[in-house]
Amino acid sequence: MRLLTVSQLNSYLRELLEADEILQDVWVEGEVSNFNRHTSGHCYFTLKEGDAQINAACWRTYAARLPSLPANGEAVLAHGRVSFYEVRGQLQLYVDMIRPAGVGLLQAQFEQLKARLEAEGLFDASRKRPLPELPRRIGVVTSPTGAALQDILNVLRRRYPLAEVLVSPCQVQGAGAAESVVEALYALYDAAPDVIIVARGGGSIEDLWAFNEEIVARAAFASPVPLVSGVGHETDTTIIDYVADVRAPTPSAAAELVSPDVAELAAAVAALAEELDFAMARRLEDARQALDGLRARIALRSPAVRVQRDRQTLDELLRRAGAAVGHSVALRAARLEGLRAQLAALSPTATLERGYAVV
Repeated sequence: MRLLTVSQLNSYLRELLEADEILQDVWVEGEVSNFNRHTSGHCYFTLKEGDAQINAACWRTYAARLPSLPANGEAVLAHGRVSFYEVRGQLQLYVDMIRPAGVGLLQAQFEQLKARLEAEGLFDASRKRPLPELPRRIGVVTSPTGAALQDILNVLRRRYPLAEVLVSPCQVQGAGAAESVVEALYALYDAAPDVIIVARGGGSIEDLWAFNEEIVARAAFASPVPLVSGVGHETDTTIIDYVADVRAPTPSAAAELVSPDVAELAAAVAALAEELDFAMARRLEDARQALDGLRARIALRSPAVRVQRDRQTLDELLRRAGAAVGHSVALRAARLEGLRAQLAALSPTATLERGYAVV
């Protein structure tokens, strides 16, 4: 036997409750009564079921995230943890999420995980990556015996048979399915595909639940390449749809998204070939015109043309020189005749001839 004080007993009870994994992550269904929102923003109320009841508290940080505050008499699903309030010596549920009871437990769990992962940034649009235009290797995570795999393979064979398809088989529903999907994803990461499809056919929320598990969401978030979710039908939404880079409404649609149409590629190649032919023809014509221009310029600068031009210049210079020399000789001859006449006039002989005598 052991003697405990009241505070020791209450502390021991609190530690016992907080060490219980089930009580630290629990959903409780009940009817709200005595609901009171304190001026601090914290909410206090009681959850009742018949004669059973438990006190509950929802701190203002969690209350602010609720779509709406519950009303007295409303049946709800409350998520939180159970602990012992030592001051008053009472069991208490600390609530972090409240949903109407009609939503169902799985849907409430879905919304609770979705809100938490969204707050962590796993759904941010800024981290979404574009799909590769021409993937060489396409990874597929799905059941090896399901119709989803055949639908995907049929689409890929029809649209883009050039790609290598890497199938990483996994269990897609039932116990252990989430762990199987995670294992298949990481096996593909090691194989280094260009894009990954995670797919399965439609089903109930229970059938698709593996793709709502947190471990699957975090494994998808860790993908080193773009990831496409093709889980269920168009009306089905799972957590992995929010994490994936692209969501496809069906597995076949996922295959369509990751694969270009080979016929469209062929048409695009033909159009490019035509544009290339036109560009080459124009380039050759431009080059031919440029060559003709260079030839003309070279012809104008050829040595033969220059010699001919210089010869003509030389002939002109020689003609001018000859004319200048002839003119100069004529001038000198005329001057000489003038000088001769002057000398003749001044000659003694000429004087005697005019009748003069020498004395």
